Amino acid sequence: MHEHCPVCGQKYELETGFWFGTGYVSYALGVAFSVATIIAYWVFFGLSWEDNSVFIWLGINGVLLVLLQPWLMRISRVIYLYFFVYYDESTAELPDK
Repeated sequence: MHEHCPVCGQKYELETGFWFGTGYVSYALGVAFSVATIIAYWVFFGLSWEDNSVFIWLGINGVLLVLLQPWLMRISRVIYLYFFVYYDESTAELPDK
């Protein structure tokens, strides 16, 4: 990851340990994804303890979360950065440095 924005020069790591907070955002994204997949699994296949479909969903959900982890990590950094740094349209027209 770049230390500064190539367009406006904004420093990405605002303080030491700044990115530790992205763990909370990544956790929230993982929970939201898991809730969405359990609802989709329940609607399409049904969910029951009797036929162990809950364990099938857990396996599928676990594999999907592992595969999506690089994407979740990067999107959580973007969301977390948007909490502290605001976009200014006038900087979009700056010449490249």
